[in-house]
Amino acid sequence: MPNFEKQNYNYSEWTKGRFSEVVTVSGPGRMIFLAGVGAEDENGTIGTILYPGDFPRQCRYAFDKIKRTLARHRATVADIVKIVTYVTDIRSAGDYFKCLTEALGDAPRPAHTFLNINQLAHSGMLVEIDVTAIVNREPD
Repeated sequence: MPNFEKQNYNYSEWTKGRFSEVVTVSGPGRMIFLAGVGAEDENGTIGTILYPGDFPRQCRYAFDKIKRTLARHRATVADIVKIVTYVTDIRSAGDYFKCLTEALGDAPRPAHTFLNINQLAHSGMLVEIDVTAIVNREPD
């Protein structure tokens, strides 16, 4: 039976003790779970949101952060198997799907859920993206 390993990671100081930014699960494949990613300032204090009121820039920043975080775990957007996106204004759907297309490029499209909700984790957040990726397990 394959080995099983789960690891949690935090890269921003303010997230420690609040939630894991990334959880990886290893077995025959390695699953990578990113916590909802938005335009939170990685170097700021909790609740500091970049690009207030600018949905396209918040979205691009979130996908940039997703790409950088996946790279830390030897994965790319091509390894994403599931995305759940939350927005606070359904009228941003056009901008979101343009942003998604730019971010994924030629990568296979993952399963995706798009939701409109009242409010996100912090005031000023316009989009939050939840990502699950799976990569082949590296040889021991």
